[in-house]
Amino acid sequence: MGTGRWHEDVLGASFERLELPLGEDGEGPVVATLVRRRRSPNDLLLHARGPLHGVDVLYVHGWSDYFFQVELAEHLERLGARFHALDLRKYGRSLRPHQTPGFVDDLAVYDEDIGAALDAIAAEHHGGPRRRLVPMGHSTGGLTLALWAARHPDLVDGLVLNSPWLEFQASALGRALVTPVIKLGAKRNPLAPMPAVDPGFATRTVSATGEGSWTYDQRWRPERGFALHPGWLAAVFAGQERVAQGLGIAVPTLVLLSDKSMLQPRWDDAMTRADVALNVDVVAHRALSLGAEVTVRRLHGALHDVVLSAPEVRDQVWDVLGRWATTLPR
Repeated sequence: MGTGRWHEDVLGASFERLELPLGEDGEGPVVATLVRRRRSPNDLLLHARGPLHGVDVLYVHGWSDYFFQVELAEHLERLGARFHALDLRKYGRSLRPHQTPGFVDDLAVYDEDIGAALDAIAAEHHGGPRRRLVPMGHSTGGLTLALWAARHPDLVDGLVLNSPWLEFQASALGRALVTPVIKLGAKRNPLAPMPAVDPGFATRTVSATGEGSWTYDQRWRPERGFALHPGWLAAVFAGQERVAQGLGIAVPTLVLLSDKSMLQPRWDDAMTRADVALNVDVVAHRALSLGAEVTVRRLHGALHDVVLSAPEVRDQVWDVLGRWATTLPR
C-alpha cells in the first residue's frame, strides 16, 4: 500500500510521485516509487477514442536506470492509455544511501513492487470496472516483466518490451558456460564486487553531455552503471533460463529492438545508431520463446533504449505502438 500522498516529481509540475513502502530486507527499509503524469479534463476528452483507451500502462526501467522518458508517457497517453512508471526498489527515486543499488537475488522479488504499484493504480479508479493492463519494460525491466506476466496471466492484456535482456550477449551456450561460476560466487558472497564491464558507451549515446540529447540525474543513471554482484547476475541468468524454457505468454507481445548491435571495446560514431548493450539478434531469436503471439519489430538506427533514439526513430516507435495497440483484445 502507498502512503496515499502524491508529491510533485523531480520531472516537474507535470508529473507526481507516490512512495510505496515494501517493508525491510537485509539492508533496512525498502520502498518502490510510482510516477504518473498529471492530466487535465481536456486530455481525457482528446484521447478517449485512442486504441489504448481503457488501458493502464505500467513502465519498468532497466539496470542502472530510472524513469525519465517524458515523451514516452505523453505519446502513450495520446493513444488513450493511463501511464504510470515504477522505479523499483534500490533504483532511482527509490534508492536510499544504505542500499546496494539495484541488488536483488531473485527477480521474483519485484512481484511485491509491481503488486503495490497495481494496488495504487486500482485505487485511482475508485472501484470501477477492471481496466486492461499492458506492462512495458526496458532491458532488465523487460526480462522482469516477461517473467512476471507469465506468473500472472490473468492480470495482463498485452506486453511491450523495449530491448529486453532476454538472453546473455554471448547466447544461451555462453550463459550455460558462465552460470556455474556465477552461481558459485553468488553462494559464497552474493555482494562481492565484480569487474566493471561497462565502458560508458551507452551513456555517451544517450546523454546530452556526450553524443545524445537527454538530460537526467547521473546519480540514478551513472556513466558506467552500478557495480555488478554475483548474486544479482545469478538472478538474471536464472530468469533468462526460464525464458529459454518457454514462458507461454498468451497475450499480444511487442518486442522493440535496434536492427544492429555494436559490442566492441572502442568507441565508434556508428554506435549512436545501434544497441551497444545487447546482442539484438540473440534477443530477437529468444523473443520467440515468450509466447504464441509475439511481434518483433527491428528499428533501423535505434539505440538500446529505443525511445531515446534519434527523432526519426522515435517517430517509428510511436507509429508501431499505435498500430500494435489496435490488435489488443477489448
